[in-house]
Amino acid sequence: MAAAAPAAAAASSDAPAASATAEPEAGDEDSCEVRVLQSLRGKICEAKNLLPYLGPHKMRDCFCTINLDQEEVYRTQVVEKSLSPFFSEEFYFEIPRTFQYLSFYVYDKNVLQRDLRIGKVAIKKEDLCNHSGKETWFSLQPVDSNSEVQGKVHLELKLNELITENGTVCQQLVVHIKACHGLPLINGQSCDPYATVSLVGPSRNDQKKTKVKKKTSNPQFNEIFYFEVTRSSSYTRKSQFQVEEEDIEKLEIRIDLWNNGNLVQDVFLGEIKVPVNVLRTDSSHQAWYLLQPRDNGNKSSKTDDLGSLRLNICYTEDCVLPSEYYGPLKTLLLKSPDVQPISASAAYILSEICRDKNDAVLPLVRLLLHHDKLVPFATAVAELDLKDTQDANTIFRGNSLATRCLDEMMKIVGGHYLKVTLKPILDEICDSSKSCEIDPIKLKEGDNVENNKENLRYYVDKLFNTIVKSSMSCPTLMCDIFYSLRQMATQRFPNDPHVQYSAVSSFVFLRFFAVAVVSPHTFHLRPHHPDAQTIRTLTLISKTIQTLGTWGSLSKSKSSFKETFMCEFFKMFQEEGYIIAVKKFLDEISSTETKESSGTSEPVHLKEGEMYKRAQGRTRIGKKNFKKRWFCLTSRELTYHKQPGSKDAIYTIPVKNILAVEKLEESSFNKKNMFQVIHTEKPLYVQANNCVEANEWIDVLCRVSRCNQNRLSFYHPSAYINGNWLCCQETSENTLGCKPCTAGVPADIQIDIDEDRETERIYSLFTLSLLKLQKMEEACGTIAVYQGPQKEPDDYSNFVIEDSVTTFKTIQQIKSVIEKLDEPHEKYRKKRSSSAKYGSKENPIVGKAS
Repeated sequence: MAAAAPAAAAASSDAPAASATAEPEAGDEDSCEVRVLQSLRGKICEAKNLLPYLGPHKMRDCFCTINLDQEEVYRTQVVEKSLSPFFSEEFYFEIPRTFQYLSFYVYDKNVLQRDLRIGKVAIKKEDLCNHSGKETWFSLQPVDSNSEVQGKVHLELKLNELITENGTVCQQLVVHIKACHGLPLINGQSCDPYATVSLVGPSRNDQKKTKVKKKTSNPQFNEIFYFEVTRSSSYTRKSQFQVEEEDIEKLEIRIDLWNNGNLVQDVFLGEIKVPVNVLRTDSSHQAWYLLQPRDNGNKSSKTDDLGSLRLNICYTEDCVLPSEYYGPLKTLLLKSPDVQPISASAAYILSEICRDKNDAVLPLVRLLLHHDKLVPFATAVAELDLKDTQDANTIFRGNSLATRCLDEMMKIVGGHYLKVTLKPILDEICDSSKSCEIDPIKLKEGDNVENNKENLRYYVDKLFNTIVKSSMSCPTLMCDIFYSLRQMATQRFPNDPHVQYSAVSSFVFLRFFAVAVVSPHTFHLRPHHPDAQTIRTLTLISKTIQTLGTWGSLSKSKSSFKETFMCEFFKMFQEEGYIIAVKKFLDEISSTETKESSGTSEPVHLKEGEMYKRAQGRTRIGKKNFKKRWFCLTSRELTYHKQPGSKDAIYTIPVKNILAVEKLEESSFNKKNMFQVIHTEKPLYVQANNCVEANEWIDVLCRVSRCNQNRLSFYHPSAYINGNWLCCQETSENTLGCKPCTAGVPADIQIDIDEDRETERIYSLFTLSLLKLQKMEEACGTIAVYQGPQKEPDDYSNFVIEDSVTTFKTIQQIKSVIEKLDEPHEKYRKKRSSSAKYGSKENPIVGKAS
């Protein structure tokens, strides 16, 4: 998802970025902003038992999308000819806006017509926590266009009394439809919305209609409609209703939102229903309402089982306080590498009490990395691992805190290393159709096993040679840790001359290169999970590469393949040259000697994708339109091309010339998800396909250009059109911007880490695990009192407690800093709940729906 950072130590895609900010109340003593940051991580695993086609060809070509309400933000590759498609696509992204539903749609791909939506899984935002971190099978629900709604309406109602010409009194209802916000995109573009306003009762249905607003998802209608509610009994003109038949209590206002289809049928966007009796106690009522599905929109007459979708979803919402609040907790965590024993440190205790160690590892590694404390901490926990390792051949093969920390570290700092080393070859493998199957049982008709074997050997040799010659690209941080691992392994097994190599190969071959080869999409080397044939090829290559790394490092060991055909294939590589190459490579990446720069560093590929840009031409004749282009960003330049893979750029902006990257107001071109790249020439206006993609492009462009000279302090949030800036109405194109540029990008240039957010996550984990922390505290007390042998399993047998006194002291410190952090969090929660009045734009009313 998110692109890597431009430095050699590239940032992980999981590195968080600011996505939303809560406005503080004026006059509050804690007036600094609290950032509310949302992120979504997970995996679209597979679907099963999808409805087959009627007729002889029952299979479907399926893909899956992720939607925030109705906005698609992610799409898997197409799995062909299957009713149980296996997607296996991991995703991670920051969520830059509010939303009601997270939805997963399963589609049947149609080349000639519109893709068919087979079914969906829709989860309310407030229910996401019930599924966090668990793989769950969800039943697919039918997709009804009348239930697919998003957005809100700003409405004002008034009840006036009018005196007629003959002196009688009647009531008049005034309906002011002010605006809508957050309407969906229609076919990727902003809609042409209009509203119908109806007064509905048992015997009446008076309907009126607003004007159509062109190309906007946030229309400003500002139209007023008048309805006569009651008439005096002396009123003689023929009417649709009689006063005795209808009471004001039975009337309601219904607002229906539509997209004007012009030549095709109008599309329903949602409705709200407001009873007129809301005016019973007040003659005026004003509020924002959430749009609802049409009556019975969620009901379906279909009874067919549409199939199931297996998902793993982890939604997090972090309320990040100003930095000064996190000082004590950060200090405690950053002391961890110096605590003796390491198991008594705050960082280690966090991993012990968390339900899932990975929850603790992710923020811990980033925080320690940010403060240059990761190498000593990883070394200390690895040393703890080695104490329990009895066989040198199994060194660092488990799933411990040490191995997880190093796995996460390699993902963060090794992203660029993988790109320059593996990506060109993986692209060649994935884009070609060469068969590499060597299992006689799995061969297809017409396959030649000898040809396949040669194809596979060609790829293995090419990949292996690239890896063993890549030591100059290996990040210094990885080399430092590999050096420590090598020294510790030699001390632990002094009589084994090969353990110094296997300690390093256990990580760099088995847990880094081999994993990236078989799952290139997970490491952002490919956009999607490869197809079945390519996965099989990559699996065979990965098996061979990891065995070469292990075999070369152990020298005398035999290949560990269980399959006869793999044993036969591996004989091609059992030459002294491969062993020498592996050892030389491992020596180079686990050395403390300073690596000399080659002097000609290649530009780092950061991000690419298809977006729309506004024409940059200078002609005054005709309207400048938007054109689809393929954008590519490296650490040196931003370019766009007519099609992917083209080497001839239509337009190039050197990164050093970028002065600012900011969002562009929708009103500029009536288009959503727009941003502007302000550089030394005219601003480049770009429209991304969705809010997540726009957020990622802005983030990576800001990161790569943040150290540029002459960066702007002010910018124009709208465009310069027809001789003036739409935001401030200034006529000079070169006038100073009218709004301060966005601030708050993390200060770490090498690795993009938001240390306050990581500390907030750790605080959240401690608060969620307070019961376990309490049990660990009690266990320390028990051990301190009773020093004899433990005869039976007890409450603390699962904890690692080497020094009960030091561990107890650390737990006391943890509880103290957590209690102090609880106070501002509770204060913010109360302020947040009281400030968002029900019916405000931030907390709209869930309108009545039948």
